[in-house]
Amino acid sequence: MLGVDEQMVELGRGAQEILLEADLRKKLARGKPLRIKAGFDPTAPDLHLGHTVLINKMRQFQMLGHEVIFLIGDFTGMIGDPTGKNTTRPRLTPDEIAANARTYQAQIFKILDPEKTKIDFNSRWMTELGSAGLIGLAAQYTVARMLERDDFSKRYKGGQPIAVHEFLYPLVQGYDSVALKADVELGGTDQKFNLLVGRHLQENYGQEPQVVLTMPLLEGLDGVNKMSKSLGNYIGIAESPEEIFGKIMSISDTLMWRYYELLSFRPLHEVETLKTSVNEGQNPRDVKFELGVELVDRFHGVGKGAAARDAFIARFREGQIPDEMPEFTLSLDAGGAKLAVILKEVQLVASTSAGYRMIDQGAVRVDGEKVSDRDLLIQTAGQMLIQVGKRAFARVNILNK
Repeated sequence: MLGVDEQMVELGRGAQEILLEADLRKKLARGKPLRIKAGFDPTAPDLHLGHTVLINKMRQFQMLGHEVIFLIGDFTGMIGDPTGKNTTRPRLTPDEIAANARTYQAQIFKILDPEKTKIDFNSRWMTELGSAGLIGLAAQYTVARMLERDDFSKRYKGGQPIAVHEFLYPLVQGYDSVALKADVELGGTDQKFNLLVGRHLQENYGQEPQVVLTMPLLEGLDGVNKMSKSLGNYIGIAESPEEIFGKIMSISDTLMWRYYELLSFRPLHEVETLKTSVNEGQNPRDVKFELGVELVDRFHGVGKGAAARDAFIARFREGQIPDEMPEFTLSLDAGGAKLAVILKEVQLVASTSAGYRMIDQGAVRVDGEKVSDRDLLIQTAGQMLIQVGKRAFARVNILNK
């Protein structure tokens, strides 16, 4: 096991905050494996790279010899995490939770070592706790403290309803740390309140409080908003090698370094060497190639990344058009439709406004010709080949009503 200073450098990589660093140093100095907990509510069946930021940090702990617990919140999932929500979140059914949990387990071992990972479910102790125990747990925290949480506070002041069961979520998440005797809990920056509840409850139950390590929320392909399926700016880890590689190549050169910091397993000194090379004139595209190969290999197996890279070079650098692409048929009124609207209809962009932005950036081609008119109106029936950026194509059949 590495020394304390060396571990602190590695564990601090990409971290937003460590509360408290002195506590983590003290725990590491004992020379014993720490119990590292990270909880995931099975609210969606597929993981994207934004989800893997926490899992990557778990892997770092794992490689340093610590015990990693991937906690599936099958009990908290029935409550619904209210974090960042301005309305009560819909509750999942037990069947939905079970199905999503199975999918999670199949995906996380693309990153974590299955022989060194413990998977647990918080229903195990919450069911045993029972209603009387849950009332006792609720007595450990005040409503005033709960309303200090930003999203609860905004909803309360804005007259938005807050269901009583939502107050249970941070309490149950905190009690998970008690049940597991966690030394460290990982979470996104939006989870800070819940993680600190865990420290509070551990002290109340006579345990040494856990260290809280928060990780930033990964920006999506647009470089602005957090990665999200609803915004269409995500890279799913179950997507094809070509799709993952193509999306990595579409990110900006600036965002590339953020992805290296949070997603790559390359040592920090190697990343710094790459930065120096780019500053001295190396094409950042080539460095982005290396990131794409690493991530595709991780999720699809060694060798798949190089194959995806070669396919990308053949298809885009050499101007080849893919043999297969999505095909759509649209029926237009006599007045036609603006190209930006069509881009959204054929799923090449997430919104009409995004379509306008892509046209303004010169990233849209129709039948090989770059479009410069953001208000271009499409009225004539026929087939069009539309390209957005370097990797997104669609064949569109236009019909007149």
